[in-house]
Amino acid sequence: MMLFLLLALHLSAVFAFPLERDLSSDPPTVTLDSATVTGIHQGNLTKFLGIPFAQPPTGSLRFQLPQAITFYNGSINATDYGPICPQQAAPFPVSIRDFFNFSLPFSFGDFFPNRTNSTVPTPESEDCLTINVIKPTNVSADAKLPVLVWIFGGGFQRGSAFGYDRTATRIVNRSMELGEPVIYAAMNYRVSAWGFLASKEVQEVDAGNAGLVDQRVALEWVQKYIGNFGGDPSKVTIWGQSAGAISVSLQMLAYGGNSSNLFRGAFMQSGAPIPVGNITGGQVYYDSLVNQTNCSDSNNTFTCLQQVPLDTLQAAVNNTPNYFSYQALALAWSPRADGVFLQDNPQRLVQQGKVTNVPFVTGNVDDEGTLFSLSSLNVTTDEQFEAYISTTFVPGADESTLEPLWSYYPPEEPYGSPFNTSDRNAVTPQYKRIAAFQGDVTFQAPRRFFMQHLLANSTSSGETQKMWGYLSKKLKFTPIIGSFHISDLDIGLLDDYIIYFTYNLDPNLPDATDSTSNITLPFGLGSLLPGQPRWPEYTTEAPRLYTFPILGDRPDISNDTYREAPMQYLMNLSLAHPL
Repeated sequence: MMLFLLLALHLSAVFAFPLERDLSSDPPTVTLDSATVTGIHQGNLTKFLGIPFAQPPTGSLRFQLPQAITFYNGSINATDYGPICPQQAAPFPVSIRDFFNFSLPFSFGDFFPNRTNSTVPTPESEDCLTINVIKPTNVSADAKLPVLVWIFGGGFQRGSAFGYDRTATRIVNRSMELGEPVIYAAMNYRVSAWGFLASKEVQEVDAGNAGLVDQRVALEWVQKYIGNFGGDPSKVTIWGQSAGAISVSLQMLAYGGNSSNLFRGAFMQSGAPIPVGNITGGQVYYDSLVNQTNCSDSNNTFTCLQQVPLDTLQAAVNNTPNYFSYQALALAWSPRADGVFLQDNPQRLVQQGKVTNVPFVTGNVDDEGTLFSLSSLNVTTDEQFEAYISTTFVPGADESTLEPLWSYYPPEEPYGSPFNTSDRNAVTPQYKRIAAFQGDVTFQAPRRFFMQHLLANSTSSGETQKMWGYLSKKLKFTPIIGSFHISDLDIGLLDDYIIYFTYNLDPNLPDATDSTSNITLPFGLGSLLPGQPRWPEYTTEAPRLYTFPILGDRPDISNDTYREAPMQYLMNLSLAHPL
């Protein structure tokens, strides 16, 4: 039941405007060990792009944990993003595309603005483990600015740092406008089978969750080198959306919650520790690759897969399910408990309190599951819905265990997602029902589970963990998909809060006031009140969410009690039957 998150959304792509290069000044340089790294100027920013942080994971290093580069020599050209890691194909279903073309007055792609400033797509290569640093041009090497490290999303199947160049540029420019400049860094990490191969064979060679370890090695690079760029390694915040946000949460759980002081804060948009099981749960997909690449007769299938030509391996990977396949968020390739990086199932680690104690912000959009439910429009009856959920998301659960689910997520259209849109957007009799289930089981319920169990752990241990939660209902009137997954990121809804959190470990804006924090008006009329409400901490006594309303600019404060019983049921179910 993984998520994907995925999304996809990396759905599209990356084509917009060419990089603006300021050629009027000498190219910027920075020294790493004995190497000179040359970057580029772009407007008010300086970018150092495509710096390798680990050895190329090719040949005998394919699928293995990354080997960090420990010393630099010579010259490094950091003027362009490095290659993106091999991507798994995730085509939008033709039937859905036709549906949208005939039914909607817009292009579906309009809702996924390009995130890069480049007209030239970056090539794919297994030699892809690079990191990028973007900073205000006039920042000196001894500035010691706070550092914001981005981890991209894409369902653990697709994505790259390159694909978010526009987001990076936006956030650093905005930080300067606010007078709170930050240094931004973003790494590539391996996705799909290259980063998340899972089976007993993988476990035997201790190669599980290689993609997460890629992220870890990049965070260690930040600690070692970000000071050369003007950043303060003691003031690092990690930030991600979707699979990136899930990754952030799993970095908090890594090695039993041992952060090794790699970061002091975390910001998660649509992602929390997910309900996945042991690494052997991916055996069926591993075996599929073995059978499709003529490795089935090998004495060592893992070694054989390392030697398969990239094109052959990629074709086999593309034949496995993706986040736009029928099984949607029950992902084939995702993090799983390997006993080392993830010592146990993520939610059990949360229950055990094995979580790095740093301040964090986490939240969701209202309709997380809509995008991922467009691939199951052929599910149209109650019987088909029940069969779909029981076989795809909770195989092994008996009928009596699942019985409450059918009433918690009823077929009546007003109850489904997009939520609070009456019977609108019901493109099939079961679409809104599936969307409500997928959004809750993968995104909403894990977020609440994470926060509430950490509060319980804090109470029992006496060690308080500061946290803030949010919910966005923006773009609710988007036909069919409502307040869809990734909408908050694409409109920059949280940019200012992220910047202030990176500085202060508190997301509140300077003009936030307690005098209006508890006043909530309907229909977005709260935006007429003076000032911004103070974003309250999420506590046991007051588990409140900073809620961005459908209309108006002023957030409301709401209680985190929506769909309380269904989400509690889902978490108990997923703990008993993790994928």
